[in-house]
Amino acid sequence: MVIKSKPFETKTLDVESMVKWLASFGQSDGGGVNRLLYSSPWVEAQHALRKEMDDNGLDTYFDSVGNLFGRLTGTEKKSKTILTGSHIDSVTNGGVYDGVYGIIASLIAVERLYKKYGAPKKTIEVVSLCEEEGSRFPITFWGSGNITGIYSLTNALTVKDSDGISLLEAMKRAGFDPDTYQSPKRNDIDSFIEVHVEQGVVLDKNKESLGLVSHIVGQKRFTIQVVGESNHAGTTPMPYRKDAMSVTAQLISYITEKAKELDPDLVATVGKLTAKPNVPNVIAGEVLFTLDIRHHQEEVLNHYCKIIQSFFNDTAAKNGMTITMEQWMDAKPVTMDPELAELSKHVATEKGIAFKRLISGAGHDAQIFGTFCPTALLFVPSKNGISHSPKEYTNKQDLENGVEMLTEFLYKLAY
Repeated sequence: MVIKSKPFETKTLDVESMVKWLASFGQSDGGGVNRLLYSSPWVEAQHALRKEMDDNGLDTYFDSVGNLFGRLTGTEKKSKTILTGSHIDSVTNGGVYDGVYGIIASLIAVERLYKKYGAPKKTIEVVSLCEEEGSRFPITFWGSGNITGIYSLTNALTVKDSDGISLLEAMKRAGFDPDTYQSPKRNDIDSFIEVHVEQGVVLDKNKESLGLVSHIVGQKRFTIQVVGESNHAGTTPMPYRKDAMSVTAQLISYITEKAKELDPDLVATVGKLTAKPNVPNVIAGEVLFTLDIRHHQEEVLNHYCKIIQSFFNDTAAKNGMTITMEQWMDAKPVTMDPELAELSKHVATEKGIAFKRLISGAGHDAQIFGTFCPTALLFVPSKNGISHSPKEYTNKQDLENGVEMLTEFLYKLAY
């Protein structure tokens, strides 16, 4: 029989060193991070984090999709659980702090609370969410989406990565067998609190230590397929071509200019493009590209999508080609909980931490939880606004300010 120690009986955790430790899983020689969902570095990171939680006396467990939880049980047996944390996965060649900081900040905040006050009244769980980014598979928020009941295993039946590996097969290889899947949906969550690096320049430019998020923008993501006809680059006259690459260039130009024209807060991004057959002396017969659209008002998003869909239809007809838009993400704009927002303002003022109210232009798990339970999202600055990059950096004092804020926030909620 193994007798666990009391939580955080011997350790004192340091935020900067702990962030660098967890970020080291999947880190490249150039300083970037490659920790995609269910990859080997992802598996290693989740299990190393579980051991860290175990060693600190928390009760740990995985759910069926690989979300990791470290539980500090409250004294009020029938109370709901306060969930705090962020995501463990990264984008390709991503930054050190993205996601990881929120997990470590939550772990340290719980450590400090237990050492100072003992067991909380309400149970607190630190969560390392299995996926948020959508970098390996064309599906986002797989972790929080399963907890909130947005997703189930059926959503992953046809989803594959760029190597043709299905999400179900990747789950199985990572140790989460779809044959034993049980819905991770939770009905016992009181609130969700996430701390994250800003991924924008506002706090850094304004010399503010903390961002209190009021809204998170909605996001729509599409895969656009342009189908023309491959042919010889030297013998096919320009008027007779069905050049998928040339038409794609027209579409991308229109996407960009129309977004600028429609609304200053609207952003549209073509981030990935694949051409076939992708050789120098052959006209491209097919192009696939991604489109990411964001705004904090759903009516603006919908209006923009109608405009570009109409342009795509006209362009396809004019060129005798086929253009299709397959939507694989539709995250609605979300307002953070007003009462938690007011509490966060009170705590920041009480602590003397300079703050600014923000709208988040980046998607976060908080927007999935925000339609499910009371949710708060807090930002710390990112140097020069850089994120999703090896150059991502947040200084130690700002990291510590975030932990201090979260610690007091959880104290008011759980104690």
